Amino acid sequence: MNNIPQLDLHGAVEEEVFDLLDRFLRDHRDQEQALIIVGRGKGIIKKKVIEYLELTAYPWSYERVKGLENTGALVIDLY
Repeated sequence: MNNIPQLDLHGAVEEEVFDLLDRFLRDHRDQEQALIIVGRGKGIIKKKVIEYLELTAYPWSYERVKGLENTGALVIDLY
């Protein structure tokens, strides 16, 4: 997982998630995958990320990533 681009959304607020994702995914559209770190908290940020991915039709999967402080993450297929 270390070689794919990562966006850590710890500390992000719900209202900025769409803009952060849009910019990040546009900047890394030449990659096969990207990792969005959402953590395991109350799930608010994770829900917003999933909402964005469904609206934009990006395929994704949820994974627990070892070695990350708060291990909840979404892996997005960009190809």
